[in-house]
Amino acid sequence: MKVFITGGAGFIGSHLAEALIRDGHRVLALDDLSTGQMSNIEHLIGNPAFDYRIGSVRNAPLVAELVDRCDATVHLAAAVGVRLIVQQPVRTIETNVHGTEVVLEAAARKQKPVLIASSSEVYGKSSKVPFAEDDDLVLGPTLHSRWAYACSKALDEWLGLAYFREKGVPVVVARFFNTVGPRQTGRYGMVLPNFAAQAVRGEPITVFGTGDQSRCFAHVLDVVESVKRLISNPNAYGQVFNIGSSREVTINQLAEMVRTVARSQSPIVRVSYKEAYTDGFEDMMRRVPSVDKLERCIGFKPSSSLERIVADVVAEQQQALSRETEAAAAVASPSI
Repeated sequence: MKVFITGGAGFIGSHLAEALIRDGHRVLALDDLSTGQMSNIEHLIGNPAFDYRIGSVRNAPLVAELVDRCDATVHLAAAVGVRLIVQQPVRTIETNVHGTEVVLEAAARKQKPVLIASSSEVYGKSSKVPFAEDDDLVLGPTLHSRWAYACSKALDEWLGLAYFREKGVPVVVARFFNTVGPRQTGRYGMVLPNFAAQAVRGEPITVFGTGDQSRCFAHVLDVVESVKRLISNPNAYGQVFNIGSSREVTINQLAEMVRTVARSQSPIVRVSYKEAYTDGFEDMMRRVPSVDKLERCIGFKPSSSLERIVADVVAEQQQALSRETEAAAAVASPSI
């Protein structure tokens, strides 16, 4: 099978490409490098099972060509990260909604399977936990750009399911809950890589809000395995699935865990949402998925321990610090 991955140079996309190639499949990746990085896929370049294009998912002729060349599409390209979403709501809405429309139009011509990556954000301010796929969505007011991402991903879901019902396109929707692991950047507000980077450098670990808000973190390799099984399972088409861990941890507890694993003396400091983002920013206090439906359909659910997840991310940040230190030493003492 040949799989087209939009956002293929991103954090999740690059891990998915690796996994598919290991399984004997071929991969064609598309990324505009706005949030993805060439360093994520450099080790795949030259592999006969891997090909890539630099370009936008909103480029309809290009996407149509790449969809036609593959057997299935995993649509991961999106605006990501709370900071980016708050600062660039126009880009968020246009990239997410129009990009998904372009992918679905191309897939509809040849009835190619598509997995659309959605987000736990669509549950909005719902207080009913754990979140189940058929629960109501409770979004905040349009005056707050915080909810633009949630709304855009919900619209992606509706559009995908409409293509399934009306045009018969094999579409499956995957709602990701805090996917973490190696290669994830903290540049756009991702909490775990930020904590790990701060801890290994001895900088203050910055917790936004009170830190009492809780999340469930899933290892990227578990998420990738779920995606592989869903896109190849016809029983999943026309449905929505949560993908995430069911282990809940507060952000305060996560900060303490990171500090312990990194053997860091970094202080933990709290920063108000107003200072971190903008006035009127709202957050969800709990975000816990039910993954029963996922397990029933594919016989698998994310199960990597939080301890392993934190250890993997801390180790990557320690390696990054070591490289920075070596590079600085080389600059300070150039060879003669």
